[in-house]
Amino acid sequence: MAKNDDSYEFAEVKAQDIMAERERLWGAFTNATKWSIIVVVVLLVLLYLFWG
Repeated sequence: MAKNDDSYEFAEVKAQDIMAERERLWGAFTNATKWSIIVVVVLLVLLYLFWG
């Protein structure tokens, strides 16, 4: 059976290290949400105009 090394090295994570990534992800999420809502509204208006 292979020898399993159970030692792990964890680096200290500070709030400043992850804030930039979280802000970038939040910006991408809100941008995607905004454009999704716009697309749905436009599609609903087009459906109303053609079949309403």
